[in-house]
Amino acid sequence: MQLPIANGFYKSDSLPISHQECVNLYPNIVQAAGLGQETLFSTPGITQLTTAGDYSASNRGSHVVGGIPYFVQGAVLYKLVKVGIGAAATFSLSSIGAISGAGRVSMADNGTQLMVLVPGGDGYIYNISTSTLSQITDSDFAANGNPRHVVYIDGYFLATTDSKKFIISALNDGTSWNALDFGTAEADPDDIVAPIVFNNELFIAGSETIEGFQNQPNGADFPFRRTGLYIPKGLSSAFSFIRASNTFMFVGKGVNESPSVWAFNGSGVDKVSTTAIDAILHGLNDEQVSNITAWTYAQKGAFFVGFTLPSTCLVYDTISGRWQERKSRVPTASGEYNTETYRVASLVQAYGSVICGDLKDGRIGGVDPDELREYGHNIIRRFSTQPLAGETKAFTVPRIELTIESGTGNTLEDDPVITLQLSRNGRTWTDGRVRKMGKIGDYGRRCIWRRNGRIPRFCSFRFTMTDPVKLVGIRLDAEIA
Repeated sequence: MQLPIANGFYKSDSLPISHQECVNLYPNIVQAAGLGQETLFSTPGITQLTTAGDYSASNRGSHVVGGIPYFVQGAVLYKLVKVGIGAAATFSLSSIGAISGAGRVSMADNGTQLMVLVPGGDGYIYNISTSTLSQITDSDFAANGNPRHVVYIDGYFLATTDSKKFIISALNDGTSWNALDFGTAEADPDDIVAPIVFNNELFIAGSETIEGFQNQPNGADFPFRRTGLYIPKGLSSAFSFIRASNTFMFVGKGVNESPSVWAFNGSGVDKVSTTAIDAILHGLNDEQVSNITAWTYAQKGAFFVGFTLPSTCLVYDTISGRWQERKSRVPTASGEYNTETYRVASLVQAYGSVICGDLKDGRIGGVDPDELREYGHNIIRRFSTQPLAGETKAFTVPRIELTIESGTGNTLEDDPVITLQLSRNGRTWTDGRVRKMGKIGDYGRRCIWRRNGRIPRFCSFRFTMTDPVKLVGIRLDAEIA
């Protein structure tokens, strides 16, 4: 019997129903006839490119202007500079100036100016041409409430405020604002949370609804007017509002609902989170939900959208439509490791690479599918299957074979292994049994586990690997008796 291995992450409220893990692996749907049609690939590792002067200063946001990435690390705005090409390339962070606050920042650009907005606090403009950073001092900037989140559209910087309004800068100038240039989302009196621009249309998201706006100039009047698009779902976390592939996604909910993950479909939204994802979100308190952040990138034909939660990072692939988890092994002072949420705080694509700011400290990293570790630390990769049941009858599993890409040993680990555990109740797991994956060039190595015992009702299989080698899960076959 061939068992599915690429269902992705699904952890039911009742673990005997399903406890499918997919940690630091992602489902890949093979688009031609192959040995396995639904497979698992390793997620990329992270190489350290450089670090901020203050190593303890974690990333607060990132943005690309003219192909050059900018990062707010701690209380400083930096520009990431690349010198050289290929393997000889080096990176360095050039300090631009101080940014107040300690939390996440909102960033946008008009091509010549980069705006950095501290939600509810200060706004800054970095002029690319003159290489100068200045705080926005125009008193009209805060005349309609404290600005919180910024986007760019049609020559304007547009910011939402904490007074149910959104404001625009002067055309092509983020340093100049007019107190009379403001708009409101009027379909519902809920608080405005954040804006997003998608396909050159403005969406203003409140706590319970989303409204569409477009630039429709009419003399001296405020240029952005309602399009009539109304979505009865609100935004629960401002920094989860993110463009991804051919849509935008967010963590949100409607009136008297719990939060879920939604994707825009052109006229409304579709729920893309499973009930398992919804249950995790439901278990968070309001502050934890409001602090969820999102990132996105595309690599090797997959389009990933990650939502960072306190204890894990839930990642959706818009191509396969399946979920995964990403977690990082973070070293402790005692030399042990804690498994925590994925340490990527934000992502940009620049210099032909995916580049990330770190959630833990001042590192800037390259997200590289050919890298097998995270900042020199081994990555835990794990998946578990849906329960295998014997139609209320006991059965045995004399033999299990996991077909992988064998012979992937390397100079970091010449003899890698993978571990199998069984669960007969959905809650506890047997001790692990190890099989070798093949040294360099040992392409014929097979991972077979025999004499797996008697199963009273049902069982699940869990596979774990922590060696720094490539892991590709192709198919899983079990002999049932």
